[in-house]
Amino acid sequence: MRSLREHELLAKNVEAQFEQEWSFGERLADRLAAFGGSWTFLICFGALLALWIAINSLVMASRPVDPYPFILLNLILSCLAAIQAPIIMMSQNRQEAKDRLRSQHDYQVNLKAELEIRHLHEKLDHLLLQQWERLAQIQEIQLELMSELARKG
Repeated sequence: MRSLREHELLAKNVEAQFEQEWSFGERLADRLAAFGGSWTFLICFGALLALWIAINSLVMASRPVDPYPFILLNLILSCLAAIQAPIIMMSQNRQEAKDRLRSQHDYQVNLKAELEIRHLHEKLDHLLLQQWERLAQIQEIQLELMSELARKG
């Protein structure tokens, strides 16, 4: 009820508030996770794999750096997955925290809206009651006037 008396606004940009609290590493992790889950990354990574296989299979056929089962490529891919997984998990944890903050904010706004609606209903009920009382007074006055007219007439 405090916010009803002070006319406090609860609506605010939760995203901006949450963005200000991030460290450099957290922002970097989110950018890397966003890039790692994009079509740009998939296309570039697919092209890099195709280039690696082509170079080691066709260009350097006599002495390839990484011959056919491509063990070095598998090692690189494993290292990439080992690094990428925690980065994505950190990003998901921050997204979950942001969602929790947004949910809490939505709850507060909804609660205030409910209180304001209740307050408006009380005002409307009060106004309707006053109108009914005023209407009853007007009818009493009309009845008195009609009875006076009937006595005179």
